[in-house]
Amino acid sequence: MHNPAEQNNTCTRREICRMAAAGALFGWSAQALGKDDKRPFSLNYILGSCMYGTTKLAEILPEVAKTGCKCIDIWPRIHANHREQIEAMGHDRFAELLKKNNVCLGMSTCYTLGPLGLQKEMRFVKKFGGKLLISGSVGPKNLVGGECKRAVKQFVEKMKPHTAAAEELGLTIGIENHANALIHTPDSLRYLADLSNSPSLGIAMAPYHLPQDPKLLAGLIEHMGPKLVHFYAWEHGKGCHQKRPKAEELEQMPGRGSLDFGPLVAALKKIGYIRWTEIFMHPVPRGIPILDTTAQVTAEINRAKQYLDGLAAGG
Repeated sequence: MHNPAEQNNTCTRREICRMAAAGALFGWSAQALGKDDKRPFSLNYILGSCMYGTTKLAEILPEVAKTGCKCIDIWPRIHANHREQIEAMGHDRFAELLKKNNVCLGMSTCYTLGPLGLQKEMRFVKKFGGKLLISGSVGPKNLVGGECKRAVKQFVEKMKPHTAAAEELGLTIGIENHANALIHTPDSLRYLADLSNSPSLGIAMAPYHLPQDPKLLAGLIEHMGPKLVHFYAWEHGKGCHQKRPKAEELEQMPGRGSLDFGPLVAALKKIGYIRWTEIFMHPVPRGIPILDTTAQVTAEINRAKQYLDGLAAGG
């Protein structure tokens, strides 16, 4: 757990040991979280299935390697239907498809289940060698100051049976800062980072839902440190709730909108971040691919990846 009395970007020896143990399945080491690691920094990408809408998994899985990824994030309705596709085809068939395409199941996105309803899904993720489950938060909204901190503390307490179950299975729960939720504002993210003392409960940061201020976003990344367990490379652009010309809709993608990801990538480098980065946006309406064809979706993800990789290499 972060000690508020320490600098935000400093990890205690205890934190490093706990996070290294929790991250062993990600190929982490204590050195990877320290400042003495001389290996070139690079982002570790995972492919979000929802970027392809409800396209069949058999068509999507070959795209994983084309985007420089090894693992896939499986999304359910309304943003896709790939979790439902897996149940329809059967787990054995899904395992065959993963093996055929040399893809691993990395994580499951579970907003419909909520953070208190993840334990059954944990068994699915564990079965296929996954590491991470993502959901939102529960609790009162639009709180500030002490009221917000108390509500976040209560949320962490409610999560204890679920984080304990995740820890036992070697899994991590990431809480996204979704709009109109308890964990939404910069302060609520800081509180969650400070109050969560389980290595299996962390933050899935979505810049889209935060002020589009590179300095503020970079500061949040540094404050989270090892509590940042997933990063959405996703900016607000012109939003994702109103149908717009495709060029405007795509401004949610890194390198297309006005957000400078340079300070964010520098902050990720500073904290030694090696968990997954997911290049991301929401189409309008939900459940369709972000572009007309599978090849176009993959090309757009690779364009964003090239932009981010250039920032990572430049610092």
